[in-house]
Amino acid sequence: MATDWSEIHDRRLLAAFAQVPREQFVPPSLRQYAGQDEPLPIGEGQTISQPFVVALMTQLLRLQPGQRVLEIGTGSGFQTALLCELTAQPQQPRGAQVYSIERFPGLAQQAATVLEALDYHPHLLVGDGAAGWPTAAPFDAIILTAAPPCLPRPLWQQLGEGGRLIAPIGPVDEDQMLWLVEKRRGQRWLQAHGPVRFVPLLSPLLADPAMCIKVG
Repeated sequence: MATDWSEIHDRRLLAAFAQVPREQFVPPSLRQYAGQDEPLPIGEGQTISQPFVVALMTQLLRLQPGQRVLEIGTGSGFQTALLCELTAQPQQPRGAQVYSIERFPGLAQQAATVLEALDYHPHLLVGDGAAGWPTAAPFDAIILTAAPPCLPRPLWQQLGEGGRLIAPIGPVDEDQMLWLVEKRRGQRWLQAHGPVRFVPLLSPLLADPAMCIKVG
């Protein structure tokens, strides 16, 4: 995965990065490193992703104001805040169109506290990310910040027509491939964007072959 930020050309995304203070989303002991282009631990064996990778994944979603987006893996809440900025509409709370699921209650609470302090108001849920958020579907975009071994079928089903899904997909403890999946006339259109390394997306649903869509 290259780290040349010249690949990041979305001006709205760059403005969002300038607006969201990454140091607020990392443990106090690590805030001196928040400006570096590297992942950092946030507890529970999870990380806040490398900023370049966050930017690349978010740019591929091509988000516009008012679009509904689902995030799988709230984590620190940093990515969530960027999604809030990019989908914000006048006269609505920042985050009204953002839905985010976190597996770990402690991380979810930490993220909620920081997001609220910064005046972001996404919809947050503690639960199984592979199951998605069916009552809020369909989504214009879905982003996974942890790596499943396959594309979870519920997430594909919750992606709206014309929607974009970005996910690192692959085995645990190995490089995964970053995939952009678009829904065009109900069919999957796939594009690979290079190897990445993410923490695994853990879900009992993915033990069921019927819940897994193979890609690549």
